[in-house]
Amino acid sequence: MSKEQKIHRISDLPYYKEEHGEILSDMDIRDLDDLLEALYDDERSNELVERLKGIGPRIKDQWVELLENRGELDEEEETVVEEVEEPEVVEEGGYFAAPKPELDDETRRLFEQRKLKTSKKPDFKRQEWFRYKKLGEKWRRPKGMHSKLRRRIKYRPPMVSVGYRAPKKVRGLHSSGFEEIMIHNPSQLEGMDPKRQAARVAATVGYKKRLEIEKKASEMGIHILNRTR
Repeated sequence: MSKEQKIHRISDLPYYKEEHGEILSDMDIRDLDDLLEALYDDERSNELVERLKGIGPRIKDQWVELLENRGELDEEEETVVEEVEEPEVVEEGGYFAAPKPELDDETRRLFEQRKLKTSKKPDFKRQEWFRYKKLGEKWRRPKGMHSKLRRRIKYRPPMVSVGYRAPKKVRGLHSSGFEEIMIHNPSQLEGMDPKRQAARVAATVGYKKRLEIEKKASEMGIHILNRTR
């Protein structure tokens, strides 16, 4: 992208990647002005370089130059940005902040409990995984009559048990807190609750139909977990 070309949104910047959006959102960077202000601050600027994969000091300086020389947005565009609350519908293909599900207090408490349990969950490894390479590390329940792991003899590795499961109410939820719904065509979006459900487009769906699904989901306010843009 040439330096003379206007920059209208964060995704217009060179070397910008889709995964950068969530990091910028965590740092309260919503638009180009927020980004330029962060780049002027030495501490936040260093944090950006550290957290954004593929963005080094040289590219950071290039961003500063592009943002300083960018053309002003038309009044019509500025009005649209101010009126729309959700950044994902401001401009097609632009940066957007991922929405959050609406969870009641009990569900939120159990969800945090699930995160804590997951962080402490041990790695379950197959019996004698260290002795025979062909066995691999994938878990298999020990069945041997003399198996000391099956009999839970001391100093043996931990065994899978129901005590490690997450609370039933939040079991199977996506890490964002949404209930994940697999989608194969636009009609399956009907009846979804945008406040607690999110869509995941199946891998077998073609690009053309995927764009139709994403367009309809944006109109309905439904979050797509594996959005292409």
